[in-house]
Amino acid sequence: MKKILLSIRIYIIFTVLLGLIYPLVVTVIAQVILPYQANGSIMRNGDKVIGSKLIGQNFSNPEYFHSRPSANNYDAVNSGGTNLGPSSKKLMDSTAEKIAKVRQENGLSSDTKIPSDMVLSSASGLDPHISLQSALLQVNRISKIRGIAVKDLKKMIDNNTDTDFVGIWGRPGVNVFKLNLAIDDFAKDLK
Repeated sequence: MKKILLSIRIYIIFTVLLGLIYPLVVTVIAQVILPYQANGSIMRNGDKVIGSKLIGQNFSNPEYFHSRPSANNYDAVNSGGTNLGPSSKKLMDSTAEKIAKVRQENGLSSDTKIPSDMVLSSASGLDPHISLQSALLQVNRISKIRGIAVKDLKKMIDNNTDTDFVGIWGRPGVNVFKLNLAIDDFAKDLK
């Protein structure tokens, strides 16, 4: 009986310590030290929320860089992938359709290699980044539609590329939301 009571006390102590006190302390520290990041890196235009730098969004208009596909329509509450395996006919057919669409939208030949992140969703369905190759693949389309020089678009891509973590983990990725905002700002200056 003594051991059961000791186990219950330890359970209660660790529940309070790790279930209440620790999360509260981490939340307070995050709000004090990194409030912008702790609150989702929300971007605003005046008082209006226009998006987050951390959550991908759907950009289907041809005058914008397109995001990586999402299996959950970029819903942060319902993150997740398709769970379709590499031998799935549904995945193969869907990918073939997306490849054809990317080629058609960007005026690419049938032998142009399409980066996988242009046609396959990420595991979370919320990835805000595309690869540098995916961004460069879309430059000519946007240049023609927007009337922005290719060199200016490439400079905007460079300015909105997040590097890998400390030069070890991951690959550089282009934040599509920030890049499209930069294009809109640049286009305003052209007018």
